[in-house]
Amino acid sequence: MRPVDLLLAVGVMLIWGYNFVIAKYGLAELPPLLFMALRFGLVALLLVPFVRMPRGRWRDVLILSVMLGLTHFSLMFTGLAHVDAAVAAIVIQVQVPASAAMSMLFFGDRIGWRRALGMAVAIGGVAILAGEPRHSSALWAIGLIVLAAIVWAAANIQMKRMTDLDPSTINGWMSLFAAPMLLAVSLAIEDGQWQAVTRASLWAWMAVAFQGVVVVIFSYAIWYRLLRTYSVNQTMPYTLLVPVFGVLSGVLFLGEPASWTLLIGGIATLIGVGIIILRRPKAVEAQAQVT
Repeated sequence: MRPVDLLLAVGVMLIWGYNFVIAKYGLAELPPLLFMALRFGLVALLLVPFVRMPRGRWRDVLILSVMLGLTHFSLMFTGLAHVDAAVAAIVIQVQVPASAAMSMLFFGDRIGWRRALGMAVAIGGVAILAGEPRHSSALWAIGLIVLAAIVWAAANIQMKRMTDLDPSTINGWMSLFAAPMLLAVSLAIEDGQWQAVTRASLWAWMAVAFQGVVVVIFSYAIWYRLLRTYSVNQTMPYTLLVPVFGVLSGVLFLGEPASWTLLIGGIATLIGVGIIILRRPKAVEAQAQVT
């Protein structure tokens, strides 16, 4: 990988890791579903005027918007609102073993004993993390993030059917469908939306802008270019930096405790996820290269 692309890859992982902290700033003032509705509304506003929905593909995008835009992000950010950013950055890594399991079920990928061991170690790491006494009152929130990871893995199955679509097209139109759905659910189950919007500080609106512009539009554009330029074995290991940056930013910027349980559980999860990524089957590598 060229030095400039290496820096870009690390930069994207830094954005994704730091995003957990940025999200916490927004969630401190805005209800989770409303926060996501604003994020997707901004993305749709910026992308949809410039991308065209291919004929006959609206159903695929709509399904993805329900799975990823509505369900995954509702679970993820509701959970994130009630746990440390560092904890969420590690727990969401359950998506990797969940994706491996679903690839076996739906595409016949071989797991092998090494990847099975990696799955067990990763899940064990999350269990260690969840078992810390200070998380006893937030186990439900950790559970939501685990469910979000599983839904994310299922959404990846849907995305494999859409590899012919440009990422900007997917992000733009998925956001257009997801924003009103999230707003409707927010109005149904959350309260204080008007007060939250009218009283939100500059930090909250910067969090919305960071989510929409920097994370969804900017960083994913770079990442998809790297995926098309380099093999999966060259790119995917960098994703192991996301929870590292997530934990570091949570500790440094939010003052979250860096306990031994967090360290041991996080390292175990990263080792397990690393084994799964590095032992990826060739068939999966070929599919991931074009997504």
